[in-house]
Amino acid sequence: MTEFRILGPVEVHDDRTGRRVVPSGTKQRTLLAALVVEAGRTLTVDRLADELWGDEPPQRAANAVQAHVARLRRMLSDSGDGDWISTEPMGYLLRLGNATTDAQRFQRLSAEGRAAASTDPAHAAELLERALAVWRGPALQDCLRGPLCAAEAERFEEHRLATLEKLYETRLHETQLRETRLLRSAPLDDVTGELERLTYEHPLRERFYDLSMVALCLAGRPAEALGVYERARKVLLHTLGVEPGPALRARMEATIRHSPFADLGTTPPPHGPAHGASGGTPSSAPGGISDVAALLDLGGTVARLRERVDELSREQGTLLRRIDELAAAASGGAQSLEYGGTARRTRTARNSLAGQESGPVITRPMPPAA
Repeated sequence: MTEFRILGPVEVHDDRTGRRVVPSGTKQRTLLAALVVEAGRTLTVDRLADELWGDEPPQRAANAVQAHVARLRRMLSDSGDGDWISTEPMGYLLRLGNATTDAQRFQRLSAEGRAAASTDPAHAAELLERALAVWRGPALQDCLRGPLCAAEAERFEEHRLATLEKLYETRLHETQLRETRLLRSAPLDDVTGELERLTYEHPLRERFYDLSMVALCLAGRPAEALGVYERARKVLLHTLGVEPGPALRARMEATIRHSPFADLGTTPPPHGPAHGASGGTPSSAPGGISDVAALLDLGGTVARLRERVDELSREQGTLLRRIDELAAAASGGAQSLEYGGTARRTRTARNSLAGQESGPVITRPMPPAA
C-alpha cells in the first residue's frame, strides 16, 4: 500500500516494494505536502502560489504552478503509483484512493491509545508509543512555510506533544496501579529524566512540569517535585508575567499533603492478605477513594482561592496607582488649606490600602503543614 508521509521529510513510500519517492526540490516538496494535507479537497491556484512564493509570486503564477504540478505528476507516475493529482476547474486535487498518510496512521493510533488509557494503561502506552514512532522528524520538514504548511505543522506538533503528555500520564498511572496492588513496577529513573528534559525543551508547557512532579513523588522524591514547581513558577513569571495555572498549583498543594496522584485515575482497592485481614474497604481506608475525592475537592478550592487572591492583588495595585495619580494632581494646590486636608486624607487612604496602618489587606495564603 502507498503511504504519503509528511511527519518528517516529505516522501511517498510503497510498503509492498519498500520504494521511497522523495521530491527533489523545496517547492516540489511543499507542493506535495500542501496537496497531501488537503487531500480530497481542491487547492486553488492562488493558494498554491501563496504557498510556493508568498508575497513575491512570479508574473505568470498560474503557469508556474502548472509547471510544478506537471513535474510532480511525472515523478509520481515514474514511481508506478498512477496519477494521483487531478486538475479541477479552480485548481488541483490529490485523491488518495486506497493510499493512506502517516498523519492518519498517527492519529488513529493516538486515538486508540487514549481510548484504552482508563481500562488498560499498559496496552494504551504501547499504542501511544507506536503513534509517536510514526514521526521521523518535524512535520513537513524541509518544506517552505507558507500559510497552509505553517498552520498544519503547528497543529501536528501540538497533537504530538499532547500524545506525548498522554503517554507519560498513562505510564505513571500504570506505575501507580501496580504499586497499589503491591506488584513490582519498573524503576522511574528514565521517566523522571525524560520529563525533566521535556520541561526544559518546552518551558511554557505546564503539563510537563505537572507530570514531572508526579513522577518524582512516585519515585519518593517530593522535595525535588516542589523544586520543579518553583522552577516552573519562575519561568512563567519571567517569560509571561503570570503565575502557574490552577492545575499546577493544585498539584503543588497536593504534593505538600503527600497525595499528588489523585487525578491520574481511579485507584483500585489494594490486594493481599494483610489488607483483607483488616476488614477495611477502599472507601474507608486511608488513601482510599473518599480521600482521593476529598483531595480533588480541596485542590480545586485552593486553586479558586488563589485565583481570587491574584484578582484582589491586581485590584489593589490599580487602586494604589489611582490614589497616587490623585495625589499628584492635587499637588498643584499645595498652598491652600484645602489641599492640606486632601493630602492627609489621600495618604491615609493609600496607607490603609497598602496595609501600613491596619495590616496588609491581601496576603498570600501559606499552605498548611503536612
